[in-house]
Amino acid sequence: MPYAAGARVGFPEETSGAASWGAVLASLPISCLRLSLNLPCRLAAGTTRFCAGIVSTARHVSIELKMADYSNKLYQQLEQETGVQTGYMKTGSISLAQTQDRLISLKRIASSLNVMGIPCEIITPKQVAQLHPLINIHDLVGAMYVPEDALVSSANVSLALATAASRNGVQIHERTSVSHVLIQKGRVTGVETDRGKIQCQYFVNCAGQWAYELGHSGDEPVNIPLHACEHFYLLTHPLKEPLASSVPTIVDPDGRIYIRNWQGGILSGGFEKNPKPLFTEGRNQLEIQNLQEDWDHFEPLLSSLLRRMPDLEALQIMQLVNCPESFTPDMRCIMGESPTVRGYFVLAGMNSAGISYGGGAGKYLAEWMVNGYPSENVWPLDLKRFGTLQSSRTFLRHRVMEVMPLMCDLKVPRWDFQTGRQLRTSPLYDRLDAQGARWMEKHGFERVKYFVPPGKDLLDLDQSKTFYKPDWFDIVGSEVKCCKEAVCVIDMSSFTKFEISSTGDQALESLQYLFSNDLDVPVGHVVHTGMLNEKGGYENDCSIARLSKRSFFMISPTDQQVHCWAWLKNRLPNDSNLTMEDVTWKYTALNLIGPRAVDVLSELSYAPITPEHFPSLFCKEMSVGYANGIRVMSITHTGEPGFMLYIPIEYALHVYNEVMNMGQKYGIRNAGYYALRSLRIEKFFAFWGQDLDAFTTPMECGREFQVKLDKGMQFVGQEALLEQKQNGVYKRFTMFILEDHDTDMDLWPWWGEPIFRNGRYVGKTTSSAYSYTLERHVCLGFVHHFDEKTGEELVVTTDFINQGEYEIDIAGQRFQAKAKLYPFSSLFTQRRRKDEVELSGYQRE
Repeated sequence: MPYAAGARVGFPEETSGAASWGAVLASLPISCLRLSLNLPCRLAAGTTRFCAGIVSTARHVSIELKMADYSNKLYQQLEQETGVQTGYMKTGSISLAQTQDRLISLKRIASSLNVMGIPCEIITPKQVAQLHPLINIHDLVGAMYVPEDALVSSANVSLALATAASRNGVQIHERTSVSHVLIQKGRVTGVETDRGKIQCQYFVNCAGQWAYELGHSGDEPVNIPLHACEHFYLLTHPLKEPLASSVPTIVDPDGRIYIRNWQGGILSGGFEKNPKPLFTEGRNQLEIQNLQEDWDHFEPLLSSLLRRMPDLEALQIMQLVNCPESFTPDMRCIMGESPTVRGYFVLAGMNSAGISYGGGAGKYLAEWMVNGYPSENVWPLDLKRFGTLQSSRTFLRHRVMEVMPLMCDLKVPRWDFQTGRQLRTSPLYDRLDAQGARWMEKHGFERVKYFVPPGKDLLDLDQSKTFYKPDWFDIVGSEVKCCKEAVCVIDMSSFTKFEISSTGDQALESLQYLFSNDLDVPVGHVVHTGMLNEKGGYENDCSIARLSKRSFFMISPTDQQVHCWAWLKNRLPNDSNLTMEDVTWKYTALNLIGPRAVDVLSELSYAPITPEHFPSLFCKEMSVGYANGIRVMSITHTGEPGFMLYIPIEYALHVYNEVMNMGQKYGIRNAGYYALRSLRIEKFFAFWGQDLDAFTTPMECGREFQVKLDKGMQFVGQEALLEQKQNGVYKRFTMFILEDHDTDMDLWPWWGEPIFRNGRYVGKTTSSAYSYTLERHVCLGFVHHFDEKTGEELVVTTDFINQGEYEIDIAGQRFQAKAKLYPFSSLFTQRRRKDEVELSGYQRE
């Protein structure tokens, strides 16, 4: 989506995120001169005015870390470039750990910071006292010190960014309220303000806590799921010996507080366990005023502050600030283009980190508008990760009451939100729940993690949170064993399902252009294929069954429902003879996995299911029990034998009961997604959203066989793939088997761990699981090749992968790993002891 010179862009900013829109403006090219920024209040008069001004790079999510690092570097140079004082002061930050688990979490962050080139170290409590003598260290086990974190004046940063933008021709209209967004034929055409109409091609909603309301003010609503909560911090008078301006900022997550220097005194706030949501009814106001003080509500945070800094007891408090701050359903900010309105962009929901993210978020959004895509994978922040179901005001009010405390809570792997649950469920939910299912949520859909056998302590399992070997280890192991030796059933109804059909050849021709594999296959065949962008990267990874000559059934990951629909809608021809329908809700999907799956299905269908009659990657409509019209596919998404059954929802319970009853003599049992994850990772199967993204091509992850460069017509991404085929790739998807890792005693890998080759950082893991077959941990990730002298990125060859010595960094401790480019051969399909495994026996499956 090229950005035309002279196009007009409307930027309404009502409360927070001024640094974000400022960075957007400052990042746009000089040729984009006709920009207007419409403010219903004064510049930076929203929550930007009340922001604590802490710029911190200590983030769990990689893209958030990169945004914060860019912001820090941007703010450092702003004053010199614009002449506007920003109050930038490099103070450093110290994140405290009161428990060993918290220290492990900090060590994982420190590993990511160090490989990003951001100075960071784990320090002792005594070192904390040396850096900040007022801190009580008696209950600390360690801390993380990031010396280049900084403080700024948020309002002044916004003014500096606006100054830079104005010099490039941007017009800023203060006290100008946007009342309506004009949309024609699914595209932004202008905005109505209290000073008249402005025509524009692009509109950016940076309205902070009012972004939700503004999103519904257009001709077509744009859902922006966020909600405001009250956020408290106090200001004190200067200490007798005023605190030095360079003293490090303190973050005490176990105490739920942060502490920074403020004019020789203290600014301290936090994230309480019982937050107070506000403005659920959509109250409107122009400029944010300090809300009512509530000392009773703030008391737990004040007590925490006094425990951490006892010398403050006699210090006089100047003010308790109470200002609104917006939070999102998953604690990550929202950016990107609306899935329903072209040219409508969003940048909001900063979760109290607007000043840290503002510069980087603005940069990526500006790239998105100018180039049609940002320079990094921003899917974790993309507006399209949400559906309309997350925009219920009741859902948002309840969810933010959970999200705000989670800002400080320890987030161990595989934790789950507790609010807004049982929103989307399979027809089998109650039946599975009664059999011990433990649930997680994906895109609002309940999915089974594993099944607790009778006699197990459910409460202990539900509360099991650890970075080490989890309590569900043996349960998942028994499910994996059953998948390999007998037969298991996994409810996978959450998969996104589309039907695309036409009266003529329109469906085939369109899909041939939009997908990389050849879909002109005989009726009944299933094709694995990527939906690529112009750079050859995966916008989606899916399976498509040809139901008839002019009809196709497409199965995609759960969280693709909004993104994939928008991508296809924007690219399919506007032809009344071509239809696309979202049928996700129409079908329950059961994954029948294991060598005895064929016996169960053949007895239920009275049809031959042998390989001769039902080859791999094949689809048939069959009867199962009394139910007709069951779409059965010979595919399991794990590399194990079996079938996917797509069942009309009215038949779901009947078919499930029939399968379980018939399967009893074959040892059938229920299984969950944790077993699926272990199976697919040990078979080197990449999943979209975890291993694959818009910056990963089939050539980089060993999926050349899913690309047909010679299928007789051009397709999106073809040119980029041809170039990679000729010149080579700059990263390779690789499997790692940990060799000196003790599963019972050592920290587990989960995802995001740095990969080292011959002592040099070369990439990160994207997913990990314990292989019950190999009795070892398997990690998947991408390996890059950088020139040791220049840092230039070089082509990654097979020899480069095979000739290296590898280590995986888990919270600062490195473990040796064997790297392979292909999954295990059938030699290793039987479970055997570690000392019997010979890691040289790889070949392509």
